[in-house]
Amino acid sequence: MKSGLGKLSPAISSGHSLDVGSHFAALVNGSADPMLSSDPTGTVLSWNAAAARLFIYHPAEIIGQSVQLLIPSGTQAKELRSLESVAAGKVIPPFESDWVRKDGREIPVLVTIYPVKDQSNKVIGASLLVCDLTEQRKADESRFRLAAIVDSADDAIVSKNLNSIVTSWNEGARRIFGYSAEEMVGNSILQLIPDELQYEEEEILSKLRVGERIDHYETRRKKKNGEIFDVSVTISPVKDESGRVIGASKIARDISDRKRIERMLIQSEKLAATGRMAAAIAHEINNPLESVMNLIYLARQHCAGSRIPHDYLVTAEEELERVSHIARQTLGYYKDTGSPVEVHLHDLIENVLTVYNSKLLATGITVDSSFNDLQKILASRGEMLQVFSNIISNAIDAMRQGGTLKIATRKVRSAAGDGIQIVIRDTGIGIKQDHLENIFEAFYTTKGDLGTGLGLWVAKQLIEKRGGQISVASNTEPGHSGTTITVFLPFAIPVLRDAEEQR
Repeated sequence: MKSGLGKLSPAISSGHSLDVGSHFAALVNGSADPMLSSDPTGTVLSWNAAAARLFIYHPAEIIGQSVQLLIPSGTQAKELRSLESVAAGKVIPPFESDWVRKDGREIPVLVTIYPVKDQSNKVIGASLLVCDLTEQRKADESRFRLAAIVDSADDAIVSKNLNSIVTSWNEGARRIFGYSAEEMVGNSILQLIPDELQYEEEEILSKLRVGERIDHYETRRKKKNGEIFDVSVTISPVKDESGRVIGASKIARDISDRKRIERMLIQSEKLAATGRMAAAIAHEINNPLESVMNLIYLARQHCAGSRIPHDYLVTAEEELERVSHIARQTLGYYKDTGSPVEVHLHDLIENVLTVYNSKLLATGITVDSSFNDLQKILASRGEMLQVFSNIISNAIDAMRQGGTLKIATRKVRSAAGDGIQIVIRDTGIGIKQDHLENIFEAFYTTKGDLGTGLGLWVAKQLIEKRGGQISVASNTEPGHSGTTITVFLPFAIPVLRDAEEQR
């Protein structure tokens, strides 16, 4: 083996050749990486201990043999060409390959080939430095497998540094938030957090810096399109080799559907309790209501000659009948068995305005009405009065400093058929945009303690039961604030229309 090394070693000054040569041979033999040398034809001339350990060949078994013994047949031609290039004096940059051990097992290696020259600068062979990549390949496969798992996860899996800058972004994050990795990596994670919740990030970072983990923290985040949605977040500190926290990994799960179901269950429980309470109230107030109605009837008989008091009493009697009907209806738990009647919607709206007239005057609200609904509509009078009463009452509450209430009705044609469109517009304070999507939910109110959150919910139930539609638009900008409620009621009741089509 020494003679082989001697042939490939550069010239060594006389007098020290044995000591330096022995020292160099010891260095090569003690190297942790396999090292071997060959002549220009590829015949192995030297073989260190690391090569013997990796390839299981004893030096006596491999020295004098062709280096092709280590190279799979499929790549022999290519790698032998590399040796030919070395013979021309070229250094072959590191390349990855698979070499064969004595037992036939292929192992991944990184090979670097250097030319070996004599004193006259003539290439007399090649030195091959081999690095075993087995563990690195395993680590790479593990990383690739982990990366594939992360990228295929339904949840958003994101990493960031302690300055809140995103450092990785998986496919789940793209699906949930709408941003691509190119848009987020290198940018602040604060753009996912609604303005009113920005303080959360500093609280999260302060916990991460001391190594704390945050499990299943429920909050809200913002998508690329501006939509705010519910998420459950788990955040873990990321540490370096010394144990110092250098960042965080975050898993975010969209829980919007779960939250929506939870709200629906809570509403169902509230409505069930409301129904039981309403049934009890209906039972208790029906008798006194009938007594008051009888008294109003008697009073109306005694003032038949005076038109204005008579009209007021008629309106009061109708309103009390409506109260009695609502009590019996128990907020929708009692089925209305009354038959629909033909009514002019503007008559019902004027009836409601008469009831609220004193409140309109006291608040300084001007009513601007434009009715163009000459055709009657088939509907439950009591239910329609309840719908318009709820909407107009809300409009009055929104204009506590005065304003204008505009009401217009007209005949329209839509995909649902011909019908009447009613537009009720106020110049009140308006409703914030993030509240609009919840405005028709039961028990949702923007009035604080002044509202129950049932008015628009009841109105929507009654309108849709009649085959109609209701929508809301609002603006809170000073000088342009106000809310517009648009109601469409088809002339034909859906059940009756379906029955006619079946004939």
